[in-house]
Amino acid sequence: MAALQASSPLISSSSSSSSGCSSKRKIMASIQLPKPSKFSLADPSAAVTKKLVEELRTRNGYAFAEPLQMDIAQKDRVLEPRLSPSSSSIETTKKLYAILEAVEDRVEMHDNIGEQRGNWNELLLNSVNMMTLTAATTAAMAVAAPAPSLRACSALLFTAATGMSLVMSKIQPSQLAEEQRNASRLFKQLRSEIKSMLMLQSPTESDVKEMMEKVLALDRAYPLPLLGAMLEKFPVKFEPAAWWPRVSNKHHQSRGTKTVVKMGRNGWSKDLEVEMRAIVQVLKSKDKQDYLRLGNLALKLNKMLAVSAPLLTGIAAASSAFGGSTATTVAAIAGTMAAITNSLEHGGQVGMVVEMYRNCAGFFDLMEETIEATLEERDYSKRENGEMFEMKVAMKLGRSLSELRDLARNSMTSCIEGSEVDEFGSKLF
Repeated sequence: MAALQASSPLISSSSSSSSGCSSKRKIMASIQLPKPSKFSLADPSAAVTKKLVEELRTRNGYAFAEPLQMDIAQKDRVLEPRLSPSSSSIETTKKLYAILEAVEDRVEMHDNIGEQRGNWNELLLNSVNMMTLTAATTAAMAVAAPAPSLRACSALLFTAATGMSLVMSKIQPSQLAEEQRNASRLFKQLRSEIKSMLMLQSPTESDVKEMMEKVLALDRAYPLPLLGAMLEKFPVKFEPAAWWPRVSNKHHQSRGTKTVVKMGRNGWSKDLEVEMRAIVQVLKSKDKQDYLRLGNLALKLNKMLAVSAPLLTGIAAASSAFGGSTATTVAAIAGTMAAITNSLEHGGQVGMVVEMYRNCAGFFDLMEETIEATLEERDYSKRENGEMFEMKVAMKLGRSLSELRDLARNSMTSCIEGSEVDEFGSKLF
């Protein structure tokens, strides 16, 4: 737009007059208009764009790795968005943030419920033992001074203690609390994994699907409700915990038949693959088997104690109801033994020990499956970097890289000699 050139108003006039004739006046003028500013769409659009970027950056308290960039085509004044990264990547990132919010919520829920169920164990144990010992004392007093009221009070207290002991043996509060602690720890681990993914790489739809499967697998492994969804506390066979989505054999086979890409080996070598297979063999034969053996022993002990405590209080209640010096003596002795059994089972938290062994066995099961699935991948470009993978395995087992390689050499030597490895794979537990 061209600017108008002007000068200060100039008025000139000329006139001629004659007597008896009308005068004639001629006016010439030049008007100065104010100079307009250049009209641009960039200023308000830039302000709006900046506001949108700030809203996206601060949405839900998380920051996007790359800002949203906007360009204005000066040719026809049309606002054309240019997203960095692409719009599909932004949508994928939003989905991951939504999953992250759900994971944060689950961490809080499992923390709260775990604390609540830990309190259950303490309160129920104290209540049952106080009722049992009071009833035993009352039964002993009834032997010295026979009175129907003492026998009735003793029988009622023993009956109530039997009911509460049955409930505790069924739900195992210490094991429930340990389940929630494990779930909270694993959800925190998943939260860190999602945050690292958002920070270090551009997530894809397959990443979103994988994270959703992991969240749902954790929900199935550690349910929140008691009725209808509670894990079986006394299974027929002791099994390791499984909190990750299982990979089907069909997927393994299809993945194993892929053509090897003719490029770098991504940090992998034949020696490293042999080392990983040797470590898997140690975890299978030593660590996992040891925790399965200990878990079976703890499960059998817990079953025995869970049956004994209600049985003893029931015998004491029946003996108190019959009366007589011999019956009340039996009631007092049975009640005392029931209090000792309850203290061993719930005070010693045998259910928590069972869950701990189940979780440890599951950890080694996950390690084996992860290493085997990685080695079955024929395309090196799709594997995790070999050096990074070796370091992660070493850290999870509580070893340095040199100690991990020594363990692999010992495993291979034992396999050649036909002897058993003399050490466990993990130094953490």
